[in-house]
Amino acid sequence: MLHSLEAIHSYRRGNIPEAGQHSWLQLLAAAEQPNINLERIHSIAELEGTNPVLDYVERSLRVLEQLSISFWVREMVEEVLIWSETAKAGTLKQRKAWQRAGINLFVHNIGSAQLYSQYVIHRKTGSMDDGHNTVDQAAELYADWENTITPRQHMVRTLIATHGLIGQYIRGEIPFAENAPLHSFITQGWLTAEELHTILMALNECIIAGVDPMLWQQVETEVQRIVGWIISEPDHADWPLKERLSRLRSSSIREGEAMDEAYANLQTELDIEKVLAPLSHLTLWYVESALRDFSLQEMVKVFLLSLHSKDMATTAPEANEVRHISFEPLMNTMYYDHKGVKKLNIYKKRMIEKYLEQWSWKQIEEGQSVVYPHLTHRALRHPDLTDTVFVTFEFSPAAEKLIAFCIEAEKSPLYEKAVLLLFDLFGLRRDAYDRFHNEETYLADMNSSGDYKKVLLDYIVGKRVLDIGPGGGVLLDLIEQEKPDAEPIGIDISTNVIEALERKKQREGHRWQVMKGDALQLDQYVQPGTVDTVIFSSILHELYSYIERDGRRFNTDTVVAALKSSFHVLSPGGRILIRDGIMTEPEEQKRRIRFLEPEGMRWLERYAQDFQGRAITFERVAENEAVLNINDAMEFLYTYTWGEEAYVHEIQEQFGIFTPSTYENCIREALGEQAEIIRLEHFLQEGYTEALAERIVFMKEDGQPARLPDSTCLIVIEKKKGMAGR
Repeated sequence: MLHSLEAIHSYRRGNIPEAGQHSWLQLLAAAEQPNINLERIHSIAELEGTNPVLDYVERSLRVLEQLSISFWVREMVEEVLIWSETAKAGTLKQRKAWQRAGINLFVHNIGSAQLYSQYVIHRKTGSMDDGHNTVDQAAELYADWENTITPRQHMVRTLIATHGLIGQYIRGEIPFAENAPLHSFITQGWLTAEELHTILMALNECIIAGVDPMLWQQVETEVQRIVGWIISEPDHADWPLKERLSRLRSSSIREGEAMDEAYANLQTELDIEKVLAPLSHLTLWYVESALRDFSLQEMVKVFLLSLHSKDMATTAPEANEVRHISFEPLMNTMYYDHKGVKKLNIYKKRMIEKYLEQWSWKQIEEGQSVVYPHLTHRALRHPDLTDTVFVTFEFSPAAEKLIAFCIEAEKSPLYEKAVLLLFDLFGLRRDAYDRFHNEETYLADMNSSGDYKKVLLDYIVGKRVLDIGPGGGVLLDLIEQEKPDAEPIGIDISTNVIEALERKKQREGHRWQVMKGDALQLDQYVQPGTVDTVIFSSILHELYSYIERDGRRFNTDTVVAALKSSFHVLSPGGRILIRDGIMTEPEEQKRRIRFLEPEGMRWLERYAQDFQGRAITFERVAENEAVLNINDAMEFLYTYTWGEEAYVHEIQEQFGIFTPSTYENCIREALGEQAEIIRLEHFLQEGYTEALAERIVFMKEDGQPARLPDSTCLIVIEKKKGMAGR
């Protein structure tokens, strides 16, 4: 077993290293949670009672132990591995002292190499730990030490200083020149080309497989190629800009981003090569983790805002030239722990997107100021580390508290109010309301409803088909599969939905299109008279429930506006298809519900208090029974069926808007004689009866059994031919 692994095992059994013994282990054992790199942590809860820094070092050493390499190579790689993470370790007191002495704790490979010099090469462990040395004093010490360093110590320190950089180069985060010092091992005569190749391949396998063995299998060939360049082409050219950007966005591309298209679109707006040229010699840390959920355009804007910041351009004589831009502060602020999982802070993301929209390319280039309430960008230098700029977005205290409130309110009826307060604070449209905290679940649920939507396919006419509010894209998929001559287009106001659909389209190779747009103003996105079919599949009730019109939600004028908007873009002979909730006639009927679950009555009481659509009243006639209006009963049961996870949203929505007769009257009044209703039917959606069978007994007011009333309608409206558009 490696000596370092034996030391770690001994420590884990409770044997603390004595002073002067295994100083690397003492530092790693002291690693504290605030110093942990959150990039590869899936849950903040994972950090409780663990030491991820020491755990990673142990994993990398286990990889080394299995490699078939010579003893001296193993020994050198082992020494590199045990010191390469030390800049992430140490006690808080030690770290403060290191920073005052100029140890780079933010670019970890450099900081770890500096600590190796301090603790191993010159064994002056007290010279910086006491916290009295300044950066200048430390520099003098290092200058003296360099005269006594041995070739092996020089190589180990250089390997620590370049630790992980091949992987960083693969990811597009560094220029190739950062690896150039490794070639000096050959020019100095310390190693042959073959020996350097062996060391670099072994070291990188330990580094990468220590993170994920599968990852090493994926990149081994590319690592081999880059090691070859280091040995034989030390002046090898860097990635072209587009290639570097593609590598920085590899996860976004895997999730469906159309990089070629996005880059081409960006080129029409600015000279990308020119404006990003200053990045070519800089290292970029944590870019992918911080910006993967933003678009290419947004990422480039963040880069340019950083490059044009005051700290980046400072000419102060005491300031070093900037070599590194770190997005670690932004990465750390973009995530929070939700149900035991590290989750993107979609609230902050939406606000940052809105902020970036305010900046034109010209304003950024000219260094103009854009005042945006409660949010600004920051690109700052640490006083003890002037060659590094740290980038993040800074929210006002009020905004931070409101965002925290939104997170806390995610399982509460207060959630919708909290989100709308946030929208107001940042000037976002209220009807752009997103299902922030469970968008993925929502879209998955929508995709599972494909069988229910198939009925709409029989009524589609013509070629150009608009799906309003396409959700997870299941209907777009069905149209594409079943109607090969059709041109499906999804339109949604939700940025979340559009982003998810764009990724799905790229991943799965679909031909349908999506666009962000307002269902009440369709003529802004498509030419009037050019659409053959407009589909509202379970979306009219959402427009009715969420969009404010004349200062209020739950306004039938919103439905009228949506119908007029869609009818206006229809071609003669075109159709509007509606599949949505329906209310029952006669409306004055009452129904009795007996709850078979202990919490059922509490659900009804809570629902009656929280439902936003209208006042819900009921009479409690027994401990577990209540009588209420038939349509109020069904509106409640829709939410009861969906369960707790959907509750916070379902109480904001009224599923049944009209009865059959009022639906017909609304359509005729809104669209006039041009519109012909060729089908109006209603039915009980399959699955409701089965879902509720063991949860309730549904009865007439007198206690006699009753079937659940119809829940869903299907309406087909056709625009008569030979009549001018409205």
